[in-house]
Amino acid sequence: MRVAIFTDTYTPHVNGVARTLARLATALEKRGHGARVFTVADPRADTSGDVVRWPGVPFWGYPELKLAMPSSSSVLERLQAWAPSLVHVATPFGIGLAGTRAAKRLGIPVVSSYHTSFSEYARFYGFGALAAPGWSYLRWFHNRTRRTYVPTKTVSDDLAARGFKNVRLWPRGIDADVFNPRWRNQELRRSWGAGPDTVVVAYVGRLAKEKGVDVAVDAVSALRTRLGERRREFVFILVGDGPHEQALRARAPDGTMFLGRLTGQSLSDAYASADVLLFPSTTDTFGNVLLEGMASRLAAIAADVPQSREVCGASAHFFHADNAVDLSAQLGRLVEDRTALEQLRDAAFTNARTRDWDAVFDALFADYESVCRAAAVAGDADGVRVLSA
Repeated sequence: MRVAIFTDTYTPHVNGVARTLARLATALEKRGHGARVFTVADPRADTSGDVVRWPGVPFWGYPELKLAMPSSSSVLERLQAWAPSLVHVATPFGIGLAGTRAAKRLGIPVVSSYHTSFSEYARFYGFGALAAPGWSYLRWFHNRTRRTYVPTKTVSDDLAARGFKNVRLWPRGIDADVFNPRWRNQELRRSWGAGPDTVVVAYVGRLAKEKGVDVAVDAVSALRTRLGERRREFVFILVGDGPHEQALRARAPDGTMFLGRLTGQSLSDAYASADVLLFPSTTDTFGNVLLEGMASRLAAIAADVPQSREVCGASAHFFHADNAVDLSAQLGRLVEDRTALEQLRDAAFTNARTRDWDAVFDALFADYESVCRAAAVAGDADGVRVLSA
């Protein structure tokens, strides 16, 4: 197969969508398929590789996200020249919309994936009135494609109830070589002010309102106050950057460390050198950092929402969503009971070891092939010519 991936976010962006799509492109190539990514330009990007980029402008509601609106002729020309057998659109605006339109005109079958509940995010950025129209738009966009791939059954059930058609499960896996407790680094822990018996509590992800980081910061602050002189038994690190960083710095208790955006080996080391992962988000459709932390043998404490329970099962602790008091109590129990902490870390690691990327992509690519076969049989059912692979 030759698969064209259209997305408004891609590496070097650091977020779950960009990283998942980069892994998808790599998996296609490793299996002998072709992959070409169509995305937004970024001055940090490596210009080598099979990636087409168009200039973008900051999204008014979230300046860190850039949207590109390439001309129809530009997209058509590049797509027709490469002649993919399938187009996969991963974002419903900008480039994703342009890719869908071009593929429809050329008769190339289109599938989509649902990564981010934009209508839910709208509530965090002062335009909650757009939530209802947002669902209408998302339903229209995804129902124009032959599949909508989702990361969890929870999301699948939700979209099906909202009228989304042809929803299929595309779960996530973990690279056990990249995220592994063997990368634990005592020198790095010492640089954070942590000794052998200090509990390192971590938040990993974008520093944005919709991620619930305020809840994590407030929970840590409350625990520090409750422990008094014993507050030195744990340290708190935040890995990531984003639009809410300055507000969080002003809110965070003394001693909180903001490590910024980490990638590659630095990220692996940071995960493995921590002990507890806080995941306060209620908006993530999957939460890749949960698997990454669990594979690094971190005890996870997550907001009690269905999608996080589906990812973690019984190998995590859960707190009442948006409730800093409950999160503080859950965290305090692990800081004060090291036996319970180690048991939860072991359970998380055992769970993560069952998540294999090869099996995930075997199933996805088999479904890709079924879509291509169905399109070939349909011929000009959409009124346009189907390109041969």
